[in-house]
Amino acid sequence: MLAGGLTFATKRTARQNRSLVLRLRAPPRLTGAELRKTRVLLADDFPRLLELVRSVLDREVEIVGCVDNGESLVEAAMKLRPDVIVTDISMPRLSGLVAVDRLRESDCLSKIVFLTAHSDTDYVDAALKTGALAYVFKASLVADLLFAIQEVLMGRVFVSCARV
Repeated sequence: MLAGGLTFATKRTARQNRSLVLRLRAPPRLTGAELRKTRVLLADDFPRLLELVRSVLDREVEIVGCVDNGESLVEAAMKLRPDVIVTDISMPRLSGLVAVDRLRESDCLSKIVFLTAHSDTDYVDAALKTGALAYVFKASLVADLLFAIQEVLMGRVFVSCARV
């Protein structure tokens, strides 16, 4: 954990990351029941990835919708008011970055988790500037996504470590 509560994952499993954070500063944890009440909206233009994300999260959170482009993300988020939005950056019609900017302009209070293949630090910076609290690499989604959602629900920042 770095200054300001920023958590960086390393080449560890999600459980190892969790225990590392707990040893540094024992943060409050969400119980399984609290996490299951979390309403999540998914946005990605690859149906197979949406299926994988759904399979990773389905038992832990309530998935309230899945969309495949940035315009649909904005519409669905304003209608469904999810607790967390998990979105890709590169999508048709509107990028995830532009969609999140529009949501912020509309006073959307959903916590944002970017789930993307982009590992360039410029993308990470741009995502965090939109107000997103988490940036998860698609290659790390199984290990990091649920932990990232837990972190953002507690107001903490999470950035996956790139897997090489």
